[in-house]
Amino acid sequence: MRILILSFYFEPDLCAGSFRTTALVKELTKQLGVSDEVMVMTTMPNRYERFRSETLHQESWGNVHICRFPLPSHRSGMTDQSFAFLAYARSVLKQTTGNHYDVVFATSSRLMTAALGSFVANRCDARLYLDLRDIFPDTLSDVFAGKPQRLILPLLRALEKKVIRKASRVNLVSGGFLEYFRRIRNDIDYRTFTNGIDEAFLGVDFDGSPPPSPRRIILYAGNIGEGQGLDKVIPEAALALENEFDFWIVGDGGTRNRLEERLKEKGVRNVRLIDPVKRDRLIDLYRESDVLFLHLNAFQAFEKVLPSKIFEYAATGKPLLAGVSGYSRSFIKENISNAALFAPCDAEGLVKALRTLEFTTNPRISFVKRFGRAEIIREMAADLLSLGREDRNHV
Repeated sequence: MRILILSFYFEPDLCAGSFRTTALVKELTKQLGVSDEVMVMTTMPNRYERFRSETLHQESWGNVHICRFPLPSHRSGMTDQSFAFLAYARSVLKQTTGNHYDVVFATSSRLMTAALGSFVANRCDARLYLDLRDIFPDTLSDVFAGKPQRLILPLLRALEKKVIRKASRVNLVSGGFLEYFRRIRNDIDYRTFTNGIDEAFLGVDFDGSPPPSPRRIILYAGNIGEGQGLDKVIPEAALALENEFDFWIVGDGGTRNRLEERLKEKGVRNVRLIDPVKRDRLIDLYRESDVLFLHLNAFQAFEKVLPSKIFEYAATGKPLLAGVSGYSRSFIKENISNAALFAPCDAEGLVKALRTLEFTTNPRISFVKRFGRAEIIREMAADLLSLGREDRNHV
């Protein structure tokens, strides 16, 4: 059996898509048969302009072969990302021409990798396994509200329907996506393998030393883009808390410059911006912080999502402060202790929610046991392999 895995991000890149796909591929190396082969087609590290990591263009892990394609230099803007994806797609199409695969696995948050996987699967008569991490047309509907770019939305929704209907199996990383995709196609049993907690954050003591000063640290780690809307809440909240708290913002993205400008405009002095860091350093930063902060912009599309950062934060045992709504809000309320919630983009609500937290580190043992990524990925890998081994006459 030959499996092709398409993922725009892969280790050593720093993002949820990279961590998730890398974990899946490593698990596959344990479950593959002697005659099975996996080809991973991805890119050289490119997630953040302020983070670059040297790695091999090609390498092998047993009968798994990894090919990383170089991309043109780009920032996190939509136009730059579009050109970067086109470069990736051209490389994939060239590399797969004339090759046969039994299964094509495509993991996608912006629909395009899913569409690329659908095209390749159709061309080589392979089964398609989709791993969908976002509802891209929904997100763009909010981002493009009142803008001419909204004209492309019907085309994207049509493409989405075509891709979903081509798939043999579909995994949704958030249970909040189920209703949406069942309206597109209801004749398959959708999988809901979530991101879960990465092993790097298990078995770690996150209880840091007592702070040297009465000031406490609120830490955010991740992308700084339209989806997070940090520029809409951090400046005002930081000003209101300037006598007690410092904000550490770790990451990069398309709206980082906007955030910096608004901090300067308001004269905010208790926000520290830190470039993306590797995971060992990130763990140290988690340990040094008092509260972990999560925020999603006030987009209707985000009513359905379940950010991977929720699992990572919860695994630390640190207090969680989250500006989310919809499915994410319900998930946190039901599963995570010592978590305070407020409405997205509501700085005043952030301050009030913060006051309800207990500033202690308490391991969330039952949560970690339930949502460890190892078991989730083990089941997902087995599910992927079972698709390739099915008799087509009985599907």
